[in-house]
Amino acid sequence: MKIYAVGGAIRDTLMGLPVHDIDYVVVGSSVEEMIAKGFRPVGKDFPVFLHPETQAEYALARTERKTGQGYKGFHFYADPSVTLEQDLERRDLTINAMAQEVSADEKQLGPIIDPYNGQEDLAAKVFRHVSSAFYEDPLRLLRIARFAARFPEFRIADETMTALKAIVQSGELNALSAERIWQELARGFVASKPMHMFQVLLNTGAAKTLLPNLLTTKLGEESFREELIAHFNDAGNSLEERCAITLVDLPASDIRSWAECIRMPIEVRDFSEIFSELVLLLRRHAKVAYQSVDVLAWFNRADIWRKPDRGQVLLNLADKIGFNVSVLVAAMRNAQALNTAEIIAGVEAQDRSNGERIGSAFEAARLAAITAALQS
Repeated sequence: MKIYAVGGAIRDTLMGLPVHDIDYVVVGSSVEEMIAKGFRPVGKDFPVFLHPETQAEYALARTERKTGQGYKGFHFYADPSVTLEQDLERRDLTINAMAQEVSADEKQLGPIIDPYNGQEDLAAKVFRHVSSAFYEDPLRLLRIARFAARFPEFRIADETMTALKAIVQSGELNALSAERIWQELARGFVASKPMHMFQVLLNTGAAKTLLPNLLTTKLGEESFREELIAHFNDAGNSLEERCAITLVDLPASDIRSWAECIRMPIEVRDFSEIFSELVLLLRRHAKVAYQSVDVLAWFNRADIWRKPDRGQVLLNLADKIGFNVSVLVAAMRNAQALNTAEIIAGVEAQDRSNGERIGSAFEAARLAAITAALQS
């Protein structure tokens, strides 16, 4: 029984990057032996165990055979006879198919084992798939797109680009779970160069399957891509902000539809929808003066009364990408500064238990405060 650190931990170490998680592969062992040594089994699809002390994940070396569609359509074979090289062969990229033996206390030792020339591709900054098994897992396309955003200085080998296009043409992207699609896209959004992720999706043809139609069309325009890159730089690396900037030209209804398809978290979806509506309001103002009722409608939509911080973040984001929001900020502060007790006191005594009447009083007071700010 031998234990190896594999995959991203080796890659990141060689690149001088911090290593947060280490994947371990156990060669020459069995489920029974792992349990006897105190490891706790947790794997559903293949044998994965938690170390009895560190709780790190250890997986038995395995091979796989495709039996159905999607990234779950595989039969895994774990046995003491499976070699490290066989386990590494099923991995996606050569730079992720390296290993190093570790001691019982998880200290790495000995030379790096690199049967598929990952160090050579790392030095050349090339994404190259390991074997023909790459074609069988559609999730790998999204992983490559996300890696392109994280490591923008890398290029995709010609043969790997051919493999990615074959994955798209196979139709297997449709078998990916919504959760996994969002997980990979979200990681790409917050990487150093998210446009590289979108470029991979465009170049392979995957964008038409995975992204909203209007966004795919817009991404095909060089001017939009350049503007989006600039906005990414302006906004920082917040997931909510980068997602909202990307979807800003989509109607809120389209954002909602796509969000449901990929199981986007509600807070990210709402932020994107509300930001899209804010930009629509700002663009309309470039042609006509603000209407108090429109401003109040957006304040209500953003729920700046219960979530004032979110309202400010949304306006700040619009400011970062070039909109003048000073008037809206003043209107928001005016409306938020209203004295709740005074508004309620202004309602007839017999109506103070009437929720609709109280609500109307607040609307009227807020509308007046907004109007005063817009006219100042």
